[in-house]
Amino acid sequence: MEKIIENKIKDIINANLRPSLLNIINESFMHNVPPNSESHFKIIVVSDIFKDVPSVKRHKIVYKALGTVMDEIHALSIYAFDINEFDTNPMVLDSPNCANK
Repeated sequence: MEKIIENKIKDIINANLRPSLLNIINESFMHNVPPNSESHFKIIVVSDIFKDVPSVKRHKIVYKALGTVMDEIHALSIYAFDINEFDTNPMVLDSPNCANK
């Protein structure tokens, strides 16, 4: 299966946020969607761009970078850290299964 949306996310985040770490997890299988869907993602992005930036603004930075790709995504969970935060306490929560699955 070609990962069209996942690859778009990866390319955009790498180009715009210059992360030291980027994990993109397609969580679509946890939801009531057709097999091989690309609709629900969790991203873990570590970049010094986020240093001293509040959490809500970090999310806005990611959304702005992704631009129209967001029109192709149903749900996006963002964990954005600066390098020091990630080294000290990289807290990433497991996503729950969809109630309709």
